[in-house]
Amino acid sequence: MLETRTGSIYDYPKYYDLLFGSDWKAEFDFLQACFEQFATRPVKKIYEPACGTGRLLIKLAQAGYRVAGGDLNPQAVAFCNQRLARYGFPQHVRVEDMADFRVAKPYDAAFNTINTFRHLPHEAAAEAHLKCMADAIAPGGIYLLGLHLTPKGQPECVEESWSARRGNLVVNSYMKIVEHDRRRRMERTAMRFDIYTPTQQFRLQDELHFRTYTRAQFTALLARVPQWKCIETFDFAYDIENPIKLDDKSEDVVFVLRRK
Repeated sequence: MLETRTGSIYDYPKYYDLLFGSDWKAEFDFLQACFEQFATRPVKKIYEPACGTGRLLIKLAQAGYRVAGGDLNPQAVAFCNQRLARYGFPQHVRVEDMADFRVAKPYDAAFNTINTFRHLPHEAAAEAHLKCMADAIAPGGIYLLGLHLTPKGQPECVEESWSARRGNLVVNSYMKIVEHDRRRRMERTAMRFDIYTPTQQFRLQDELHFRTYTRAQFTALLARVPQWKCIETFDFAYDIENPIKLDDKSEDVVFVLRRK
């Protein structure tokens, strides 16, 4: 039986990065396609709020973009900067709140594609984030924001599991929604990592709290930050050739927002 530890999955960046960084290519290709198709300015500088371990920032840096980001978790920021430095890139990732930050000069594009936006606990923080991002992106630039919307009726996916391996390190994960309160707009999700190394095996358990958004709720939020215009929407298949039309049953959505 595995030893069980309770703590934040974000405090274990090596394991988090293996699990979420192993499947990067589809997102990477999609980001580049969006930069070319939807930005009305050349995209050379890219920013990622709540960047975590920078699983895509390092790939973008290696592709020739100048990258930067921010995250609340110091361990993730250190992991990201160390990797950038290891490959000879500037360490431009800072510890910061995605709802309260400033950049020295605006960027050409930004992205936040894996639901981190929903960690913002209330409407004021979400609106503040969109305003911070509007200040961080130059006119004609784009912000790709991906999140799970709450559909009308029952969500199609309430649990999922996946695995990743690098050499002798194996991480198996399991995630399940344990409470979904539409009135309070709160979702509690249990997260479990089973970690296997040559010297230790243990289970890490965490509980994540997300704010929920229906299509109408997110549309209303976006309308309160007029610097942004939504110009296209996609699902998490990241297929640039197949945009989607939102309806009340939409769940996994990437919003392509252009800075006015």
